[in-house]
Amino acid sequence: MSDIPPDIAALPFEDALKRLEDIVSQLETGQVSLERSIEIYEAGNHLRAHCESLLKNAEARIEKITLSASGQPKGTEPLDVD
Repeated sequence: MSDIPPDIAALPFEDALKRLEDIVSQLETGQVSLERSIEIYEAGNHLRAHCESLLKNAEARIEKITLSASGQPKGTEPLDVD
């Protein structure tokens, strides 16, 4: 897939997700011409990739609190998402 267009790359997660939901809704209605369907599908693919990238970056920043044997917080470590 090609690079994410700058207008999409600048969107915060919530706005990108909303635009993606709008595209899915348009495609589900079947009321869009074939040419327009292809255009918005491509935009949707860029939005999906952008949202996925933002989520991965957020996951990388999340840490979990570690506890000592007595149950007291002792520090943090990276969150294991697997």
